[in-house]
Order: sequence, then structure tokens, then C-alpha cells
Amino acid sequence: MITESLKVLVTVVDNNSFSRAAEELFLSQPSVSFHIRNLEDEFGAKLLNRSSRRLSLTPAGKALFKHAKKILDHYDQAKNEIDELRQVVTGTLRIGASFTIGEYVLPRFLAEVSVNYPNVNVSVSIANTEEIAQMLRQNHLDIGIVEGQVTLPNIEEEPFMQDDMLLIVPLDHPLSKLKKVSADDLQNQIWILRESGSGTRSFGDDLLKSLDIKVNRSFVFSSNEGIKEAVIHGLGIAFVSRLVVHKELAAKIIKTVPIKTEEKLQLSRRLSILHSKEQTSSKAVDEFLEKLRLFKL
Repeated sequence: MITESLKVLVTVVDNNSFSRAAEELFLSQPSVSFHIRNLEDEFGAKLLNRSSRRLSLTPAGKALFKHAKKILDHYDQAKNEIDELRQVVTGTLRIGASFTIGEYVLPRFLAEVSVNYPNVNVSVSIANTEEIAQMLRQNHLDIGIVEGQVTLPNIEEEPFMQDDMLLIVPLDHPLSKLKKVSADDLQNQIWILRESGSGTRSFGDDLLKSLDIKVNRSFVFSSNEGIKEAVIHGLGIAFVSRLVVHKELAAKIIKTVPIKTEEKLQLSRRLSILHSKEQTSSKAVDEFLEKLRLFKL
């Protein structure tokens, strides 16, 4: 390609020497001379004045040298861009998500980004936070996205986004008539809870303990949909993520009531990305992680 000869010309001029240019380019001196002759034949003009002491550019050589550096820069930029395009992301990506994220966050994320990666097959596993962390630890997943904290060896946890937690009650429940509820109002209520190992259950247990709330009776469901339906039909009250009930709140078939709390009491929780410190990362994993870190609801 002519770019090879242009590179030779630039190197000869920069070094003011055929021999030093040959050494730098790992070419023989006759090969360097051959490239210069090719350029002179291509443009029909002498490019270099050669003497025993020094080299100098002819007017034609000065004109070509000025553009040669720009041409070589543009060539390198184009090659880099094409190399990036050729790095097609392929393979299978195994994502594990806790229920709230898997049902209300992950589908939207995948719909937005997967169109850019048509050669990546995505497998999604939805389970509670504890189960997702164990699956990742056993290398059954590439990425985990969970609510709540995870403390397992060799699992790296990084903050993803904040999730507001709400108290939801049936429309005809006595608490629905209050503007705010206190800890006393929540005593001896019937609670709808998630199963042990769930991030939602962990948050609810911590909050009930912090407020010293006694539970009259509880029903345990292993899904957010079960909890919503139980509350809608008057079975009891529950703590859930805002993500879970935004449609029901908009449709006014369920009600949320603010809780009077001390400032130090958190009514939100952190969603986290989990990945293994030991597992080798693939191009697909790296690309999706980068997009996930930038994702906003």
C-alpha cells in the first residue's frame, strides 16, 4: 500500500538518513530506496535531494511530506475504528437477578441494550438475593444484580442504584385513612412477608426490629406478585419496593402510607452488581457491565 511508502518517506526525513530509517523500520537500505523511488514514480516528481552529507526535500517532496503525516494519522484512526467494529461481541451471558430487579429492572435494561449485541445470547435466572450470590460463587452466573448486602468470599459487590421502600396497605385498611403512621400504629398488624433469603425480607425484618414492632400474624410469599395480590385483597400490609407497585399506585388499587421515623432510619436500600473476583471476564460480560453501570430508570 502507498501508506507503507509514505511511512518510509516520513521516517527518512525525520531521521535525515536512509540508513537510520532502515534500522528504525527493520528494512534493508535498498528497500528504503525502493519505496522512495515508488513514490517518485507515483507522483512523477523527484522528492529528495541526496548528497553525501545531508538530505533535503524538493518542493514536491515538501508538499508530499506535509500531507503524508496527516494521511498516516487518518489511516491509523480509521484502522483503529474498523478494528473496534470487527471485535464483534458474541457468546452467552448468564445474568442472575433477585426478584425485584429481575421482574422490574432487568427486562427494561435488556430491551435497551441487547439490540446492540445481536450475537450475544442472554440467559436470565431469577431467585432471591442469597440464591443469586451462591450461584455466582459456584460460577453458574457471570453477573448478579441483587438488593441487599452480600458478604461472600471472592464476590465483589458494587453499588448500582438506590431503591425506595414503601409501606403498602389495602384501600379499606384502617391505616389507609392516616396521613402518616407511627411505630405504634404498626403494632400487632398482619404482615405479608417475602421468604427468608430475600433482600426485601431482610429489609423488612431490619425495619421491624428497628421500630420494635410486634407482628400479630404473618403470611410468607416467595414472589412480589403474591405479596401485591395479598395486600390488594385485604390479607395484610407489607413493605415492598416502589418498583414493584408503581402501576398499582397509579391505578389506585393499592395505597402507600408514609412512616414517621427518625432521620437515621433508612427507608431505601442499595441495589448492587455482583461479580466474581476469580472468574475470567469475557467481552460480553465487560460490555454489559459497562452499560449496566450507566443505566438509569
